[in-house]
Amino acid sequence: MANHKSALKRIRSNETKRLSNRYYHKTMRNALRKFRASTDEKELTTDLPKVSSMIDRLAKKNVIHKNKASNLKSSLVRHMASVKS
Repeated sequence: MANHKSALKRIRSNETKRLSNRYYHKTMRNALRKFRASTDEKELTTDLPKVSSMIDRLAKKNVIHKNKASNLKSSLVRHMASVKS
């Protein structure tokens, strides 16, 4: 167990951040699942900026790696292109 006041505070804040990161990561994964399941071109066009923004925010906060974010966004655009054609 931690012996210092600051270490105890760090434990509490780390747990809070961990739960927050977990929530946002899961929300992003659900949005991706919904996006990939959709075949409606209009819906995909409106959802792409929202999902991309969500991915970018998580990459900025280091919840996911920036390269993973880039790969995810690329796969979303490819999915949208395949639906259009």
